Amino acid sequence: MDTEQKPCGWAMQSDLERQYHDSEWGVPCIDDQRLFEFLVLESAQAGLSWRTVLQKREAYRHHYAQFDASRVAGFAGSDVQRMLADPGLIRNRAKIEASIANARVFLELQSRHGSFANYLWAFVDGEPVVGHWTEMSQVPAQTDVSVRLSKALKKAGMRFFGPTIAYAYMQSMGLVNDHLRSCPCFEKCTHLGAKMAASPVDD
Repeated sequence: MDTEQKPCGWAMQSDLERQYHDSEWGVPCIDDQRLFEFLVLESAQAGLSWRTVLQKREAYRHHYAQFDASRVAGFAGSDVQRMLADPGLIRNRAKIEASIANARVFLELQSRHGSFANYLWAFVDGEPVVGHWTEMSQVPAQTDVSVRLSKALKKAGMRFFGPTIAYAYMQSMGLVNDHLRSCPCFEKCTHLGAKMAASPVDD
């Protein structure tokens, strides 16, 4: 068993990434508002670094009504123009328009399944998948599950959500625990995952 404690390598590139890693990444999430937030952020990341997204997170919170999916689903062309005018966001029209369409799909899935969390966590049978990795090179970019999730969401109408983005989303929302075994957060997230498995999402 590893005795040296060190965080995952990607988290050591900046204070912002380290803070996010230590407090949020890999923590199992069943809160629909936060699940929607990361649907927006992960799809916005496509082709960019995660640090860029984190740096713009507050601007996204402002423009996306604190990630209220119901409000975002009602956005119109004027809202798209407003966001395109703000350099605090990733000013990509296709991504912004996709996020509004994705909000509508999110609400539909939420209504059909009782919560988006119920829908999402069914892909891992309600229990986080633990990686047990010792090197960052072992962590996959996508898995069979992320491919299935991506296909299902695309079929439902979501855009900018390929298998790699889907896997990053699973990592961030704690559906998988990809902290390295040497990382102090590994045991914390493993414990939280075990608690989740003992208390199903729809309880």
